[in-house]
Amino acid sequence: MKSLTQTDTQLFHWLFGLTAKRDCRWIIWMSRTGDGHLYLVLGLLLWLFEAEHGALFLYSALLAYSLELPVYLILKKFLRRQRPCDLLQNFSAHITPSDKFSLPSGHTAAAFLMASLIASFYPSTLILVYGWASIIGLSRVLLGVHYPSDILAGAALGLSMSYFSLSLL
Repeated sequence: MKSLTQTDTQLFHWLFGLTAKRDCRWIIWMSRTGDGHLYLVLGLLLWLFEAEHGALFLYSALLAYSLELPVYLILKKFLRRQRPCDLLQNFSAHITPSDKFSLPSGHTAAAFLMASLIASFYPSTLILVYGWASIIGLSRVLLGVHYPSDILAGAALGLSMSYFSLSLL
């Protein structure tokens, strides 16, 4: 486990180093597309204007997020992994984290959940939506608020909650 943590930390330093002393506005903007507002707007627009799958998409998303959020909160409180900006010395993130702990990444979980739902209902968007979700996850590392393994855990959480909700409906 120690070598996994070391590798995770080394990879974090390498990725974060790519943004050192650089303008990160576009990375911050990409990260903010995963704040959640876009998901609600998309769900409502599809519900209103897409007769074939819109309603089922919205219901699936509401179910998936109602399952994902409690699991996410329980994992954060149970695992209590400190964020890089709180743990590493002489380090400052590009943004202020949204909460205290880093594992799993909530932005990444939500993005992969949404990407999975969109790709399930609209398969032609698969590359676009998974690329977008991956960029959100990467942005969280580049901004200094998550380790790479936080991103992998978030992606796994989002995907599993999406698949579970789709199997129920």
